Amino acid sequence: MKLITFAIPCYNSYEYMGKCIESLLPGGDDIEILIVDDGSVDRTADLGEAYEAKYPGIVRLISKENGGHGSAVNTGLAEAKGLYYKVVDSDDWVDGEAYARVLSTLKRLVDEGNAIDMLLTNYVYEKISENKQHRMIYSPLFPEETIVGWDGMKHNIKGFTILMHSVIYRTQMLRDCGLKLPEHTFYVDNLFVYEPLPYVKTIYYLNVDFYRYYIGREGQSVNEQTMVSRIDQQLRVNYLMVDAYDLWSIEEPHLREYMLGYLEMITVVSTAIGYVSKSETNLNKIRDLWAYIKEKDIRTYKHLRHGLFGGAMSLPGRLGRYLSVKCYRFSQRIIGFN
Repeated sequence: MKLITFAIPCYNSYEYMGKCIESLLPGGDDIEILIVDDGSVDRTADLGEAYEAKYPGIVRLISKENGGHGSAVNTGLAEAKGLYYKVVDSDDWVDGEAYARVLSTLKRLVDEGNAIDMLLTNYVYEKISENKQHRMIYSPLFPEETIVGWDGMKHNIKGFTILMHSVIYRTQMLRDCGLKLPEHTFYVDNLFVYEPLPYVKTIYYLNVDFYRYYIGREGQSVNEQTMVSRIDQQLRVNYLMVDAYDLWSIEEPHLREYMLGYLEMITVVSTAIGYVSKSETNLNKIRDLWAYIKEKDIRTYKHLRHGLFGGAMSLPGRLGRYLSVKCYRFSQRIIGFN
């Protein structure tokens, strides 16, 4: 069995996917790289075939009809032969020194009989056009290099969100929780992280800057105007997160509070994007979202409305909208996206 399967969802990625693949190849026979070509119409498949021929047993090209990012992640998970599963977007890459630490750490834990459910590492926003970097670290949340459960969290800080870039999941755990992401939908990385969390029993945080997340490509999904144009997909993910669990039935308090905070952040983003759009149609969609949450579970509704970030949205009219957008802008600066 391979130690890690790296799935690279690709759609018309020919011009930049090589950097991603090259950064993963040093893993050698311990890893497999699945290039999931999601119906590209450029030379993505040709490049994938070339890598597969050059690195047999390590690189595999999987060509499929276009189904979106979530569909490619689903395909990679179904085909994965690794004990662990990691998604790396085709315009991102990993740091070589941190990569070596990740592999050696997982090998050691497995050899010791401690196949953890989730490995956390730092990630770095790479704003190439501005020659800037922004590190996201998890030392405020978890102790370093120690196997813990959710009760081992040091702090539960809103805004410190586990993202797809920072997580490596045990493959069988993802399958056991029945993870299946929606097709033709952006922002499903939030579901990828969120839905498995109650199945995670063991966590290990390695304080290395492993994942490098490229910011600045034209049309990138986190670009604000792109998010406005795709608000229906953001809302679809938000609704699915609301429906995923009765969060109040989760007995472990750290996990429950973390998931409530995660849901709050996503709902704040959805709301702020609706406000930023200045579209009455989008404002009505946001009102519908909040009405749905209120009808589904009044406790969750009150928690989100009166949380650290959601509190601004409890204020009526223009003031509430203004403060909500301010919270969103603040998170942009702190987290470093857009």
